[in-house]
Amino acid sequence: MKKDTFKVGTYEFTSRLIVGSGKYKDFETTKLATEASEAEMITVAVRRVNITDAGKENLLDYIDPKKYTILPNTAGCFNAEDAVRTLRLAREAGGWDLVKLEVLGDTQTLYPNVVETIKAAEILVEEGFQVMVYTNDDPIVATKLEEVGCVAVMPLGNPIGSGRGLANPFNIRVIKERASVPIVVDAGIGTASDAAKALELGADAALINTAIAEAKDECLMAEAMRDAVRAGRKAFLAGRMPKRAFASASSPTEGYIWD
Repeated sequence: MKKDTFKVGTYEFTSRLIVGSGKYKDFETTKLATEASEAEMITVAVRRVNITDAGKENLLDYIDPKKYTILPNTAGCFNAEDAVRTLRLAREAGGWDLVKLEVLGDTQTLYPNVVETIKAAEILVEEGFQVMVYTNDDPIVATKLEEVGCVAVMPLGNPIGSGRGLANPFNIRVIKERASVPIVVDAGIGTASDAAKALELGADAALINTAIAEAKDECLMAEAMRDAVRAGRKAFLAGRMPKRAFASASSPTEGYIWD
């Protein structure tokens, strides 16, 4: 069987699970859960986590950049100018060119500001960044972001941190079928079955943070998400059986002993 890898921009991964680094009770737990997930990429909020001051405790003391691909993100940015400035800082600090763009619309829903997201994406792509972009589950917007030059589109499943699963599986499926770049379901995944569902729909990967960080046993949930993503991907590749309106007998209907 051909090796099934996940390619985004110039990067290639075996794992289709991307994890976040926020909301953990401490860096040690972040490290242990990340190891348990067997993820190869971890996203870091540049504005909230110290990755630039060597004199203070640093997430990168626990997450080895030689082992993991660090994906700096713009969480907490509400306009294009702040998002672009944040990622320029990240590139200056760590040399990272693969980034996650996230421009929020308001503090209550944390829905993306699509206008500002597109504006920032255009600037970052022009400056040579490989942009993975968080957006809503609108297929038209997803296509526009791909046209801008983003290397991956990351539609939300539900609001960030809500844990409500996939609100609109149909749109996720449509976005995937129309895309030529990887589709990564980001936000809303609350438990393992949500992650499996996202991959079953055809999503290339899933980004999960809160569901792991807020679990009673973070490492056990990280393992569950790892296995769910793998199961969902295999189910997608295998192809599910058709749904039928009526029953279809599992056993042969001919050749009974009384025939």
